Amino acid sequence: MRTKQLFAVMSGMLVLCSGGPAQAAGFYLPEVGTPGSVGTAGVANPTNTWGPDSTLTNPAGMVWMDERAMTLGLMTLLPSMEFDPDIAEAGGSDGGNAGGTAIVPSMFASRRFTDRWAIGVGLAAPQGGGVDYGSDFAGRYGATKVELLAFGLTTALGYRVTDRLSLGAGATIIKTTLNQNIAINFANADDGIAKIKDAEDWGVQPYAGLQYHFTDSVVLGLVYRAEFDAELEGDVKLRNLPIPVGLDSDIEVDWTNPQWLEAGLRFGSPEDIGWGFAVSGGWQEWSKFSDNQISVDGFIDGGDGAVSTIDRKWDDTWYAGVAAYRNTGKFLMSFGVSYDSSPVEDENRTIDLPFDETYKISGSFGWHGKGVASYYLGATLYIFGDSKIDQTAQGVRFTGEFDPNAILFLSATVRLNPARRKSAF
Repeated sequence: MRTKQLFAVMSGMLVLCSGGPAQAAGFYLPEVGTPGSVGTAGVANPTNTWGPDSTLTNPAGMVWMDERAMTLGLMTLLPSMEFDPDIAEAGGSDGGNAGGTAIVPSMFASRRFTDRWAIGVGLAAPQGGGVDYGSDFAGRYGATKVELLAFGLTTALGYRVTDRLSLGAGATIIKTTLNQNIAINFANADDGIAKIKDAEDWGVQPYAGLQYHFTDSVVLGLVYRAEFDAELEGDVKLRNLPIPVGLDSDIEVDWTNPQWLEAGLRFGSPEDIGWGFAVSGGWQEWSKFSDNQISVDGFIDGGDGAVSTIDRKWDDTWYAGVAAYRNTGKFLMSFGVSYDSSPVEDENRTIDLPFDETYKISGSFGWHGKGVASYYLGATLYIFGDSKIDQTAQGVRFTGEFDPNAILFLSATVRLNPARRKSAF
């Protein structure tokens, strides 16, 4: 009987990431360590024609750039997220600040080798998140520690069809790694521990972009990213169990990373002295992610294991934002605000994925150095909803909300541009 209970617990381990550095609409990150992304809350991404990170944000923008450009960036994530429990039937702590500091590097390079063709490459973390509540957490039977790491290598091509229209396409090869701990509830015994260890998969996400220049200063950008399946395979280790059962096994966790459509409009160019403005909005099909599947082999009486599926009842999300930038000829500044809707209603939210609506406020400041280098500092503050939780996990109910619930992104970027122009981003 207890082995059946154990499998029920393991089937509940369909968690991917928590309120860590990707708590906006799901776990896609529009901030890729560049001032055009961090300093505008991602609003400028679809109409990017000035930074080699257009390789990832919209490859159609590469053909409007200088002949060669490169950026090297470093982004630090500083979360402040603490769960405030109202009801904790199993007792336990609030987990303290569950978010951990992370440092994420990035690199982008582009080359326009004819008047019509351009190519770009990039390294960045397009997805990710993590949380550590501690082993005595009030919601430990839902999750105690979750870490999702995704790092991608991107290649893309851009082509200028006419003097006004450009197209681009690319693909990001993403390595995803999942680590997760969950406490196992056994009556009249100390908690057991289940750990998913290094569940990994390689996936490819293709994408395509379009830009249309109505005038030199009015630009429309469209970007579509296709869905791709993640099938993570790794080990599950069981410890401190009061029953005879295999301690190590194989596990596979499957989900679908959703498709993503975004559009942007820009008025003015960051290349020109003066003010410019941008707006953007988008849609992500997080309802496709909602069904998660887990399969575990070998830990139940030496058997072949079984497969379980859970519906998280997630919905599609949308976002919208506005940004402004100013080029003084010497200094370069940007500001942006945006809003992301929540993928899940309060009554369906779980502690492993407590996503909620997100407000973003951002800014960046840059200056031209001597020679071919420019330097930029940027910041984006994520302010989340309270992420209310009312969950019963392994027969134990806990309720509460997150307060505070925010993440600060800080970035530093160096741009190298041999064909020196005073570019804002």
